[in-house]
Amino acid sequence: MRHYHGARSVRRPAALRSALACAIWASLGASTAMAQQATAQAEASGAQQTAPPATAPDSETTTLDEVRVVGIRGSIQSSINKKRNDTVVSDVLSAEDIGDLPAPSLADAIETLTGAASTRDKTGASEISIRGLGAFLSTTNFNGREITNGSGDRSVNFNMFPAELVNTVAIYKTQRADLIEGGVAGTIGLETLKPLDYGKRAIQLDGRGSWAEYDSKYRDKDGIGWRGTGSYIDQFEFANGGKLGVSLGIQALDGSDPEESMTSGSTWYACDGNEVVAANANCTEVDGHQVAAGAPYYLAPSSRIYRLKQERNDRQSEFAAVQWKPNDVVEVNLDYQHTDRNWHENRSDLSLSNTRRGITNRVVDENGVLQSFSGSTSIDSTSTKYDRNEEYTGGGLNLILRPSVAWELSTDLSYSHTLRQDTQRMTRLRANRTDINGDTVPGISSGTTGYVNYDWSKDGDIPGIALDPAFDVNDWDAYSGAARVTSRETDNEHTIRAGRFDMSYFPEAGFLTQIQAGLRAAQSDYTYFDNTVTTDYDQRNAADKAAIVAANQACRSPFPQDDFLKDGGSGNTISSWAYFDPSCLYEAFRGTSATGIDPNAVDPGNVDVVEKTRSLYLMGDFRGELFGLPVTGNAGVRWVKTNVRSAGVRTDLEIITNGDGTIRLEPTGNYQTLVFKAGNDKLLPSINAAFELKPELLLRVGAYRAMSRPDIAALGAGRTITVNNTENYTDLADALGGISAAGNPAADPLMSWNGDLSLEWYPNADTILAGAVYWKQFNGGTETALIDENFVIDGQSVTVPVRQQVTTDENSTLTGFELSAAHRFSYLPKPFDGLGFKISYNYADTDYQTQDPRLGEQVDAVTGTVIPAIVAPAGLSGFSRHVMSGSIYWDVGRFNVQAIAKYRSRYYQDFTGNAAQQNRYYGDNTSVDFRARYSFNKHLSLSLELMNLTNEPRVAYQPIYGNFREYVTYGRRAYFGVRYRF
Repeated sequence: MRHYHGARSVRRPAALRSALACAIWASLGASTAMAQQATAQAEASGAQQTAPPATAPDSETTTLDEVRVVGIRGSIQSSINKKRNDTVVSDVLSAEDIGDLPAPSLADAIETLTGAASTRDKTGASEISIRGLGAFLSTTNFNGREITNGSGDRSVNFNMFPAELVNTVAIYKTQRADLIEGGVAGTIGLETLKPLDYGKRAIQLDGRGSWAEYDSKYRDKDGIGWRGTGSYIDQFEFANGGKLGVSLGIQALDGSDPEESMTSGSTWYACDGNEVVAANANCTEVDGHQVAAGAPYYLAPSSRIYRLKQERNDRQSEFAAVQWKPNDVVEVNLDYQHTDRNWHENRSDLSLSNTRRGITNRVVDENGVLQSFSGSTSIDSTSTKYDRNEEYTGGGLNLILRPSVAWELSTDLSYSHTLRQDTQRMTRLRANRTDINGDTVPGISSGTTGYVNYDWSKDGDIPGIALDPAFDVNDWDAYSGAARVTSRETDNEHTIRAGRFDMSYFPEAGFLTQIQAGLRAAQSDYTYFDNTVTTDYDQRNAADKAAIVAANQACRSPFPQDDFLKDGGSGNTISSWAYFDPSCLYEAFRGTSATGIDPNAVDPGNVDVVEKTRSLYLMGDFRGELFGLPVTGNAGVRWVKTNVRSAGVRTDLEIITNGDGTIRLEPTGNYQTLVFKAGNDKLLPSINAAFELKPELLLRVGAYRAMSRPDIAALGAGRTITVNNTENYTDLADALGGISAAGNPAADPLMSWNGDLSLEWYPNADTILAGAVYWKQFNGGTETALIDENFVIDGQSVTVPVRQQVTTDENSTLTGFELSAAHRFSYLPKPFDGLGFKISYNYADTDYQTQDPRLGEQVDAVTGTVIPAIVAPAGLSGFSRHVMSGSIYWDVGRFNVQAIAKYRSRYYQDFTGNAAQQNRYYGDNTSVDFRARYSFNKHLSLSLELMNLTNEPRVAYQPIYGNFREYVTYGRRAYFGVRYRF
């Protein structure tokens, strides 16, 4: 390990959201007029083209200036044109000039494409789902190459790539044999421009200020953030006829990302609904057999947490490209991308750390969801200093040879590397029955540790928690109980090295216009290392108590704000608590800011995966006539072989008593490494065809087989160990709350047969009306298997059933349709002829099921015995039934303005790289953004972008939809920019 120092209705404010969204959707009412007017324009245009004006034989040729459309309209026109000319079903967002993608981030830009949806967070859009399918079912290429990320999954952290330095974003919804495999849902393609193809010199500077609404809520404000971008593009011609193009780009940013939330522990228990829980005991779990026999149950989490985050982040990015054509035969392309991003966060948590204890007065609905209850819990104030560094480096060398007009040979070598390093310094202070002065704390019961009674009610957007009114959660003196200091470092490192060779032959005539063949080899290396050092301080020990008191008194700080969780959500009852400075508190106990991590320590959850792929393809492009209609398209087949090598650690464990009534398990240092190998090979045929029903009307059909590999972290052989959270275990096996496999090296890819049918109408350059239907049959699914494994705990061998996700041979289907339209009202009188809109909608339905790892159906791997599910299964990760986006714009000369609304219905999302985590759902989400730009001249322009205007929160549920897990809010954001083009 490397170390670098250093289900009720939800009430939300809806007036603004409804007004803006209605304005956008109202543009649909113009669709009939759009169709009639566009047809008339097309007919008039055709009449003019068939009757060219007569020209006198001796007259001079008149050269007309090119009319260049820019701005929002230009971007939409370019996108329409690229979609029309593509050989697959696709949607494209393109900008002619660098920095003209109409969005502040790549994910925000992609989200405007038909069928694309994102998981939104405080920085805007993040992971992308296509056609309502999760990010793991799609693949993303950068300049035609695979790219890495620091999450251990197949998706991409789009925040690592500046939108200002990317010119084209495309979603390919059907597959082609020459595309890199991996996209059951589709392939996202990102492209930077090639400097020779760009064809002109350009020097540009772009500066933006950023404002985060919630930053203004803090006493110690971070202030206005900034983002600066510079780019240079040029071409050079040599005396021998050679040409050289150069493109350089650099960006730096610094900004604030505050966040407020109420969340829950990620482990959920099905508690016995018939049990009268003792005041000093946890509820007793029931299993699937008991529930199937009619036993009532209710769902309880391990904890509830109020969380305040003050975060600062910075990013530095450099992009470069060289395009060299020494002659008409040889072309060399070299490109390089590098991004270094840092997050620095001060976090404070108020934790109800034992929410299974003493549960009484329960009101439970038919799904086992608690509506209200009373309980007793310990209370913690935990301060965390969290730092993340993520660095991406990528690029490649591409050599193209065109020895004749009939042949083209291409070789491409690429490299992509991401290293994400997280460092946490956490210090927990626990409320106790006596304070730091030895006085009794009101509202806390007696015991080894202090407990506070509370009432919980599921009202409003945020559940209400009423602590015993005698207890003052803001009283620093009360936090004198058992303390815990934890330092943790994790490394996610992902590297892809790849090479490919492609050969194309262009026949002089005939139905086939191009024949392509190629091969590709790639190796993907992924490692995850987790090192944690924990030190407990027992208030019953005189030296430990003195340390607790000294740290408590030295590190007190006023709560950073006065209105925690008061914006947007209803129901919240706790708006502040005793706050301790994170850095001060950690150093007060440890005497240093160093983590004290042992670089040689081994954790059973570590992951070490090597994935090698080999692929061959053969494809033919065709153009001709079929069924009396002009047709173009391609047909081909791709063969893919995948080999996986995964190493996992098995270590002896010992039980550590924490001194506060709880225990933990720690590795003894006696370990062995186990290596697992697996592999598979798949054949992926595909065919795409576009029939020209009329010059402006295309019918596309596509049929193909696709594959999506498991997340690379999910191929790990590590083990996630949870423990019984009290000392009252009966035997060593009972001390384990459970062991889950963090992955499965033998997991097979998800395969699917797919069919697409798309009808697209292009009456003019500003208009498109398209509809598509699609069908997918998935071959394979997942289920939780119980596999007995032996572990040595306190010197004794214990057999424990390990939960592991395995691949099944079950079939399931997904069907859907999508609609999209774009139009400019050019026939209206000026200045209203600059008005236009773009709108898209995707609907999908599926019977795919994902069982909850803990409370879902489980199968004994040896006997085949099935333990029935307690909770209902989820669907596909990332699956949303409804996805909509729409925008209205006004583009008049120097000024353009655009309002964008995006909607995504509820969906299930897994936890990246950890199959042991329980099913998590996100609720419906609607966001509204606004953008405006004014150009003083061809050099100077100003821009304004307003994000998340409705202050939409992110609401999560677990392990079933409707059972509250989390409410996160982060406010609105604004960007003001100045751009100068030389």
